Order: sequence, then C-alpha cells, then structure tokens
Amino acid sequence: MRRVTMVAAGLFTALLVAALPTAGASAGGAQSTVVSTDPVDWTPNVLDGTVYAVAVVGDEAIVGGDFHRVASADGTVQVTRDGLFAFRLGTGAISTRFAPQPNGTVRALAAGPDGTVYVGGSFTELAGGAHHGLARLSVADGSAAPQFTAGVDTGTVFTLAADGSTLYAGGTFGAVGGTARPALARLSGRTGAVDTGFDASVAQQRSGRLRVSKLALSGTGALAVIGTFTQVGGQSRNQLAVVSASTGAVRDWYTDAYQPQCNEAYNSYLRDVDFAPNGSSFVVVTTGHQAGPTAMCNAAAKFALAGSGAHDPVWVNRTGGNTLLSVACTGAAVYVGGHQKWLDNPYGDKSAGAGAVSRPGIGAIDPDTGKALAWNPTHDRGNGVDALVTYPAGSGHPGGLLVGSDTEHMGHEYHARIGAFPLS
Repeated sequence: MRRVTMVAAGLFTALLVAALPTAGASAGGAQSTVVSTDPVDWTPNVLDGTVYAVAVVGDEAIVGGDFHRVASADGTVQVTRDGLFAFRLGTGAISTRFAPQPNGTVRALAAGPDGTVYVGGSFTELAGGAHHGLARLSVADGSAAPQFTAGVDTGTVFTLAADGSTLYAGGTFGAVGGTARPALARLSGRTGAVDTGFDASVAQQRSGRLRVSKLALSGTGALAVIGTFTQVGGQSRNQLAVVSASTGAVRDWYTDAYQPQCNEAYNSYLRDVDFAPNGSSFVVVTTGHQAGPTAMCNAAAKFALAGSGAHDPVWVNRTGGNTLLSVACTGAAVYVGGHQKWLDNPYGDKSAGAGAVSRPGIGAIDPDTGKALAWNPTHDRGNGVDALVTYPAGSGHPGGLLVGSDTEHMGHEYHARIGAFPLS
C-alpha cells in the first residue's frame, strides 16, 4: 500500500477518525499480478522539468514536480501547469479546473479525504493564496481548503504520508505552524494543526541539513522514516528508523546496515522506502556511488518489521554502482526505479558482473527471493525514475503502475516524464 494506510491509536486519532472519512488505499496497494510491459497510450506528456511525485484520488492522478508545460497524449492540447496538474485515469484528459500554479517545486503528494490532495514542497504560494510548503487542495477545482492552515517555517517538505484523517510531513523544516518539530511532524488532516502528542525527536544529521527524505506507513501502527539523521528519540538510528505512528516513540527495531559510509558527498544515501501491502516488511532503496558484494549503496533491501533489536536485511539486490530512487511494493512485485542499468549485480562496478541482468531505469524484484523478475520494459535512465505509484482499477481501466521521471521514453515508446503500465 503506497503510503496510504489506516492508523488508529490515541485520543487524537480517535477524534479525527470520527470527524473525517478515510481516504482508503487510494494509491492502489496490493496487486496479485505483475503489470504489463506495454505502457498505456492515454497518459499526458510533461514537456519539461521533472516529475517528483504522484498521488491518486478516485479516478484522478495528481502529478507534482518542477515542470511548466503539459500536453495531451496525442499532442493536440498543450497547457501551462507550473509544478502541479491532474489527469483522468483511463483517458488521460488533463483537468481544466485543477491548476493551482505553485510558485515553487512540488516534492510530495498524498491523497486526502473528501476528494482532496495534500501537497508539499518549496512553494510559498498556490491556488491564489499564501501556503508555505503545505496545502490541502480540492481535486475537483484546485481550490485550497480554507480550514487547513498548516505551513512550515523555513525549508522544504520532501515527503508526505496520510491515512485521510492524519497527515505526516517530513523535510528540512524546523517548525510547523509555530510548533517546533524538526524534520518530522504529524498533523490534523482537516486543519493542519500539529499533534503535540507525536514527537519523534529526529536529530544529529550526518552532514549538511537535518532532513527526513521519505516516510511509509505500515497499516499496523508503524511509521518508517529515512533521512540524514543519526538519532531518533534519543537513540542511535542511522538514516533509518521505525517509530510509533501514533506517538512518534522510537521502536525497539534497528539495523546497522546503513552505518557504513558510501561516497562522502552523500549526507544520506537512502532514497525511498515502502511497506508490503500486509505491513509485515518494507523495502529501502539507495544511491551512494559505490559497489561491491557487501555494500548497501545502490541497492534494494528488504527488512522484516517483526521482532525487536538488531535486524539484518532479508535480502539485498545490488545494481553494481547505479542509483535507485524509488520503490513500490505490491505483493506480486517490488518495483524499483532510478538510473540503474542492471539488477542482480553484486559483482559489478558500473559494469555487468557475474549474474547481472539488464534492467535499465526500471525493474521488478521477487518479494520473497530478492531476485529480479523477468519484467523488463526498460525506461530512459536520465537522472532516474523518481516516482512509482500503484493505482486501482476504475472506470474503463484495470489499474496499474504510474511512473514519474525526468525522461521521455518507457517501454520503448514516447511517454514524457509520466506514464503508466497497466495490469493485464
């Protein structure tokens, strides 16, 4: 389930659940089969910039990034959409009413309740008003929910996770709405008010600025957090921590897998995390500019959530020195994207080592064995695939996998920066 889960704990959550309908697993979640290698023909094309985030609300896909021009699949319609637009799943029709025009980059999106979407990034204005890094918008017309008043003090919101009644935000900020919450906060999904009962105390960055890069909810009360930190809740947690989704208390779960340094230029080499649909495990993907049969740089690694104390990976799939940026777990597959050339490549170093399989830009891993599946549609590498989001079946379409990037070809076809692989 792609960062959209149910969490129920404590009075704060109980009150919110009573007041709000949940968004449900609107990003698709579990899928029993692997998607097709043949992309759909109806997705729009983003003509510049990069797509960093995608969310699904009903039959609408909302797309965020730093782009400015969007065209219909057949190229007959071209519109200006600064950093944010929506289109209809199944037809690709670009919404004419959803045009919030943020004045900065959109880095994160999450489905909200009542046909809304949460938006995070580096903007200070959108939908005709002041919104500092956070907003909740109507998907129908792009208007901002007036009761949602959350804003970050400085910095950027890099990641959002929501269950419809509660919103989690991570980034480089120090406070939200005047309440100190360095890099991570839990908010009311309705008003944006900070939940003062949730405090993960993320601290002590490896280098550079303190940042929470990605979040994932398990659906069983756990929140996985990755970023530049080395301490959470006063305990040593190097780049990866698991905390209580209701209180932020750090769990007695840790791994030493990410303590070793990759390239010194990276203050964090973890890039994305996603839970399996049943919440029993999660997969982390990394960069790091290094390779080797024991390195955790440039790799996908699965961890079991159960148990306490130290955890080693269940499996690791290494690219041989190329970055992975995104991951989506469906049950049938662990999809990974980046600018990798290979999977199953522990002995490669920017080269194909023994056993390597070609998987340029995008690939799929068996959730049980950790070996690459046969699925190999290919994707232009560029900087890499930044967003992988599953979507459920809807009116006129069977569901599938949405892919956001900075390049123009996937599945050997032209699909600029946004595309979709359907379930067969």
